[in-house]
Amino acid sequence: MILLLSTSDTDLLSARASGADYRWGNPARLLVADLPALLDGADLVIVRILGGKRAWEEGLEAIRTSGVPMVALGGELAPDAELMECSTVPVGVAADAHNYLAAGGSQNLRQLHNFLSDTVLLTGHGFEPPVQLPSWGELERDAAEVDGPTVAVIYYRAQHLAGNTAYIDALCTAIEEAGARPLPLYCASLRTAEPELLTTLRSADALVVTVLAAGGTKPATASAGGDDEAWDVGALAELDVPILQGLCLTSGREQWDANDDGLSPLDVATQVAVPEFDGRIITVPFSFKEFDAEGLSTYVPDLERAARVAGIATRHARLRHIPAAEKRLALMLSAYPTKHARIGNAVGLDTPASAIRLLTELRAAGYDLGDSAEIPGLDDRDGDALIHALIAAGGQDPDWLTAEQLEGNPIRIGAATYTAWFDSLPQDLRAAVVDAWGPPPGELYVDRSGDPRGEIVIAALRFGNVVLMVQPPRGFGENPVAIYHDPDLPPSHHYLAAYRWLSAPESAGGFGADAMVHLGKHGNLEWLPGKTLGMSASCGTDAALGDLPLIYPFLVNDPGEGTQAKRRAHATLVDHLIPPMARAESYGDISRLEQLLDEHANISTLDPAKLPAIRQQIWTLMRAAKMDHDLGLAERPDEDVFDDMLLHVDGWLCEIKDVQIRDGLHVLGQAPEGETEVDLVLAMLRARQLWGGERNVP
Repeated sequence: MILLLSTSDTDLLSARASGADYRWGNPARLLVADLPALLDGADLVIVRILGGKRAWEEGLEAIRTSGVPMVALGGELAPDAELMECSTVPVGVAADAHNYLAAGGSQNLRQLHNFLSDTVLLTGHGFEPPVQLPSWGELERDAAEVDGPTVAVIYYRAQHLAGNTAYIDALCTAIEEAGARPLPLYCASLRTAEPELLTTLRSADALVVTVLAAGGTKPATASAGGDDEAWDVGALAELDVPILQGLCLTSGREQWDANDDGLSPLDVATQVAVPEFDGRIITVPFSFKEFDAEGLSTYVPDLERAARVAGIATRHARLRHIPAAEKRLALMLSAYPTKHARIGNAVGLDTPASAIRLLTELRAAGYDLGDSAEIPGLDDRDGDALIHALIAAGGQDPDWLTAEQLEGNPIRIGAATYTAWFDSLPQDLRAAVVDAWGPPPGELYVDRSGDPRGEIVIAALRFGNVVLMVQPPRGFGENPVAIYHDPDLPPSHHYLAAYRWLSAPESAGGFGADAMVHLGKHGNLEWLPGKTLGMSASCGTDAALGDLPLIYPFLVNDPGEGTQAKRRAHATLVDHLIPPMARAESYGDISRLEQLLDEHANISTLDPAKLPAIRQQIWTLMRAAKMDHDLGLAERPDEDVFDDMLLHVDGWLCEIKDVQIRDGLHVLGQAPEGETEVDLVLAMLRARQLWGGERNVP
């Protein structure tokens, strides 16, 4: 019997599938005290670990001391000479053993057993040399006949060779049920993808990837100002299709379900943070590492979460096949807090003007906007007219919303329709919503004038196949801003109804949007209660958004909050430019103070007797403009130190004049021109720059 100790679970799975006389264990999950029991009855030990000799020195020493013959190998494709020297068998035997394991698969593991048994233990089984298996290929499965877009599913070759593919088959089945054709492909890595594999991928409309990032090995230096050559995803980018990250967690489902953070630090790094460098759309966990009765781990799918990944992927894949004239789009505007004056209050973005510009571009691209002459402000490029029309339709401001607006709004969801949607949510989320907001449809923005059961009214305007909507409110009560980000308050019935209406097909009482665009930083969807990332069906964001693709124009200099939307709402961020910037310069009291300082300098030289008078004027002006408070001066300085104070004031004025301030708002798709462009470029160049990660330039 041969004891196989490998940090690669796929080695252990292949050993079991080989049918050879193996015992197995994973050094990463073993204590040295566990080794005697494992070694009992073993004729030979194979150790295959990552990290070199130092990663498991005590274990290697314990095996050597036991007297059982040992083959020590590294877990990489390239042999580890230092580990091989720890072997108690000839180095040539260890090198040949490495080749079997590097080739992988159950048949090679069976031949490895026979090889070591014959060459070290002197049995007579007979053995074959290692067989080099394909570096990539397609999973053979019973596929359903589906007429829809193609979604490729990429998974690791090692999992394929070990037979650990049930989670991929489950995802493919979910993709078929979502209306797309799955194309399951295994490969060793996307960093060195073969041309033939890339050719095959060109037939796909979207990719769901479960392997690690493709761009490179130096993500820490591939950020802004870092090594621009450290990360290159050109081959994948040339496919020109959405690439989604399907999360396969290294923890069990029960552990994930109980974890408010959702993912372990290891999974955050490998499954989310690093793949983001490839530009992947982050989805949800659909498989979990579980241990069977023999102590081996396999990926076990969660069918409900697999359906979510499949739905997101299929809807992204379908977008390119829908003619523009038939494509349905929702444009969402923030309102934070819930006031008419705050509709479309994206940071740094002129949202009304951007909405007009976007609608204009959609019309030019062939989208159906109905009679565009009836869209307020479109032909006149008047964003204010568009916002006023939204307000007139019922802008959700509780201080100004009238009963007539509720009754007159045509976009409404009946109680029966919403209750059917609500009943499809997980029981724990339903209970939380009912506890906070009462039974469906609740009371918030509910009109009972035409139906005593109630109709939920949505603040929106519809133009053909495009809907312009005010994001459902989150902030209520005495402190609406705090409630806006409340991690415990579940979304209201009105909130869930608005998003479900957007995504549900017309046959089910919805609008049937194919995608949604949220205009500008930031909304409240990505801040709903739930896991930090790795959403479950009970998370507010997942329940509201569902499978709907989300495109999110976002302020380029706030990647932190943008990441929240990417990780919790599978958002595709489209960075937009910062607003125009300019120097504050001097004005008002600051300009007058500068003049007095100049006069003080002249008088001190030409007529010092007038200094007390000019100093009093300076102090009086500073007090009137509250500059003494800004400078931390409790009282007027004495005459002998007044000049020292003026030096401080002069430096402060220089800093104030030099401060960068916004000089207007950015309009989506509109680059600054003329003097505004010059000021913005100067503002950028005056900021400290990082070139190549090596030096700072002031």
